[in-house]
Amino acid sequence: MQAAGLNLFSSTAGHSAAPTSCSMTLRRASKQDLPFIVALEQQFRGLNLVGADDLPTHERRMNDPDWQYWIAEHQGSPIGHVILQGIVSVNRSVELMRIVISEPGKGLGRMVLEAVLSNAFDELFAHRLWLDVFEHNARARHVYRSVGFVEEGVLRECVKQQERYASLVMMSILENEYRTHVRKIQ
Repeated sequence: MQAAGLNLFSSTAGHSAAPTSCSMTLRRASKQDLPFIVALEQQFRGLNLVGADDLPTHERRMNDPDWQYWIAEHQGSPIGHVILQGIVSVNRSVELMRIVISEPGKGLGRMVLEAVLSNAFDELFAHRLWLDVFEHNARARHVYRSVGFVEEGVLRECVKQQERYASLVMMSILENEYRTHVRKIQ
């Protein structure tokens, strides 16, 4: 997968990795990666920034052709993961279910996100890539907007977090918007 001149996704199934210019790779996840995925989700769930699922849920999804799991690695160590859902959607609408980077603020998340966009539109032939993000997660919303996502609306107070309810912002990017955005940055 090509994104902003970086080959981030392996185009073959399995566990092969594709190097990038900053010694980062993005490879298909395996069952051996599940403890890392669950721990990372729990870490950021505790900060009220992402949702989290248990091990059996992830195992079930990894065996479903409608889901894809990816691991981001930097200098040989895992630094995050991506979960896509809707791979076989007849509507060609793919959900970016989750993207979690262990050390935000270093630009790695943006690189992974650009690779996800390329994968969704160039390899999965999606018409639409969509996500929901906690309304209070300003950093993530900014990054999504910066790569072309549009805010579509708010699901008000739909997720309980400890003793309060949080709202989710729905965002999406269409294939033609992605193509326009890519032309602008090339």
